[in-house]
Amino acid sequence: MHICMTFIPMKILLINPPRSPENMILASASEEAAYFIHKKLIGPPLGLLTIAAAVKEHEVRVFDCKGEYDLIADTAPLDQLILRILQEESVDVVGVTAITSEFDYTMEIFKVVKQFNPGITTIAGGLHTTLVPQDFNHPNVDIVCPGHSAYTFKNVIEALDRKTSVSTVKGIYDNTHNHWFYTGTSHLNYDPARAHFLMPDRKHLERWRSTYVVGKSPGPTTYMFTSLGCPYSCTFCSIWKEHKGKYYQRDLDSIIEELKLIDYDIVRFADANTVVDVGFMHTLFDRIQKEGIHKEYIMDIRADTAVDHPDLIEKMAAAGLKVVISGFESFRDHELSLYNKNSEAAKIHQAIDIFHNNGVLLRGNYVVPNDYTEEDFRALADYAQSHKVTYAGYTILTPMPGTVFHEQVKDQIIDFDYKKYNFFNSVLKTKLPLQRFYENMGKLWLIKKGTDVI
Repeated sequence: MHICMTFIPMKILLINPPRSPENMILASASEEAAYFIHKKLIGPPLGLLTIAAAVKEHEVRVFDCKGEYDLIADTAPLDQLILRILQEESVDVVGVTAITSEFDYTMEIFKVVKQFNPGITTIAGGLHTTLVPQDFNHPNVDIVCPGHSAYTFKNVIEALDRKTSVSTVKGIYDNTHNHWFYTGTSHLNYDPARAHFLMPDRKHLERWRSTYVVGKSPGPTTYMFTSLGCPYSCTFCSIWKEHKGKYYQRDLDSIIEELKLIDYDIVRFADANTVVDVGFMHTLFDRIQKEGIHKEYIMDIRADTAVDHPDLIEKMAAAGLKVVISGFESFRDHELSLYNKNSEAAKIHQAIDIFHNNGVLLRGNYVVPNDYTEEDFRALADYAQSHKVTYAGYTILTPMPGTVFHEQVKDQIIDFDYKKYNFFNSVLKTKLPLQRFYENMGKLWLIKKGTDVI
């Protein structure tokens, strides 16, 4: 007798937590400067869309708390919001993505879930799980999936569906039996950019589409990646550490296919460094022109890359490149050397001219060390005034957990509140009185050409 087994999909809730409101630069700035200072992180949770694609045979709901709070000003506090979602429908699994500044909110979500129903499996993922997985060793967290974990997450769901032990899944931290342990390194060699790329379904985020708008942009922006990782190793950056120094370039046809599928007019290439393989980018934008794809693009491009390859910048600008974010970091070569930036300050001015001459709106970002004096602030202000960009960002050099810089200064950290680890608060002792340091930071945000925010 043949017995037909009916597949019953699991109900999976994937949550993007709220952003941290901690921003002492903004709180200390004048009203004029405050307009330009970042108040929120714009952009859809691309990582959760990848996770959703990995388990699309199940009933998956993605909930963007950032988008929800932006959409509805009087949205309930986080605990009430999560409880309401859980009450709306039965859920088997709740997954939350976490960066450092949102860690506390991630843990609050897990607490609400376990209080509502201890039987719901809770899974943590995201950057912070990769860099500091031990922070999630808590009874409210059942499983931690570090790294590019879409397929690992899929394997966990399959184990839960079969009602077998998740400890058989390699590459996770298992706490399902109140005994925290690492299951061991997976023998599978995942390439998340090529062989194991998962096409995201942006329909999961349709509710919050209107909130993904930057400044006075005419429409919302979506994210896509053309590469993962970064071949550079800046001391303050966690991205190359997250990827263990590896760099993954996506397949050309895959990028073109996704661009054709995207029904947004503005696309932010969510790469740590969009232009690494110059030949590849030439070919990509030749293909974009040939295929008649008409969109506006936002990218992260190093200043020295623009100086070394002005012809590429010209080509990309002709095909839709409108905004570039460039990490200048410092106007001093010795500081760039300390950051292991592998670039020279002299190239900043050349890069500014190249971008502006091609009609590209340039966002130049500087990081300010905690030991800056009044003289240092004046020197930076003088430099920025004479090297103006369309928009400019000035943030605080922060020892993000898992970075080389964190290892270098961890004994000097005086503030361990993770919500402040977003580059807008100093967690190291400042040489200037703290309030004066923040006031100087706020004044810098007035130095730029543009009249909008980005």
